[in-house]
This record gives sequence, C-alpha cells and structure tokens, in this order.
Amino acid sequence: MLTATADPVLSLSQAVAGDQTAFAGIVREHQAMVYSIGWHFLRDRAMAEEMAQDVFLHLYRNLGSIESARHLTHWLRKVATHRCIDQARRRKLVRWSDLEHVREPVAAESGRDPMLAGLLARLVAGLPPKPRMMVILRYQEDLEPAEIADLLEIPLGTVKSGLHRALALLRSKMEKETVQ
Repeated sequence: MLTATADPVLSLSQAVAGDQTAFAGIVREHQAMVYSIGWHFLRDRAMAEEMAQDVFLHLYRNLGSIESARHLTHWLRKVATHRCIDQARRRKLVRWSDLEHVREPVAAESGRDPMLAGLLARLVAGLPPKPRMMVILRYQEDLEPAEIADLLEIPLGTVKSGLHRALALLRSKMEKETVQ
C-alpha cells in the first residue's frame, strides 16, 4: 500500500485530484524546508510560520500548475524566497536584537562557537533583503548560484557578484566586531 509520501509523483497527482490526505503529505514533506528559509531570513518564529502557511495556501490554490515533484520543490523554494523578501520590504525589517539569543529550531549545533554564530547571524540579518536571501540560500539551504539566480529571477552574474559583495561586507563587519 502506498502512502501519500511514498511516491512523490503519485501523491502529487492525488493532491491535484483533490485528495486532502495527499496534500497534507506534501505539506509534511516540504514544511521543514519552507519554514527553514523563512526562519533564517526573517529570524522570527511567528513570521516564518505565517509565511509558510501563506506559501502552502498559495500552493493549494495553484496545485494544478505543478508539473512534477521536482518542480514542486523548486516552486515552493521560489515562492518562499519571494514571500520573505516581500515581507521584509513591507515591514522594513532591521536586525532583531531581542532574538539574538533564540536558538535555531532546525538542528542542534555541534562544535560551533555560539558567540561567533550569534554575531554572524546578527550581521547577516543586517544585510539588505536580496543579498541576505542570497547568503541564506547559498550557505544555509546549500543551493548553487545558478539555482539562486533561477529562484530570484536575476542573472547568474548578479548572484555571483551579490554573494561576493555580501561576503566582503560580512568579513569587514566581522573584523570590526572581533577587534573591539
């Protein structure tokens, strides 16, 4: 017997046909990825949860346009990325200094310096929305620059130069912070 997540193609076709259990399986399978993008970008649990709910509601309304399981993953990343950037623009997000001590809910840290990780998180949070999303997608979500360019709908060269500038800025700020 196949479950909703046993065969992604089957569960996708079942969900498109109106099977609520299959759609719930799709949500369970991808919710960690969508939430992770939101949490790392927004640094606020409630806002990340709200963004993830919005993404899955948008998926439900547009399920018929999804062509394959691979397209589904790409589509979810793209929508989550754009929703985060839109939310940052709407709310004019700045660093959330009251959240600097909140631990990341996704994975336990192993062998990392928590003070350095906190400093880096604050510095990344201080980047403008698009460069911040590029850094998160590249180094947190482990996407290649070409995938980031596709998600953000910008040229590959723009992603490469944006990452280069963002990393140079982070290095500069990190040096200033660690010298003090």
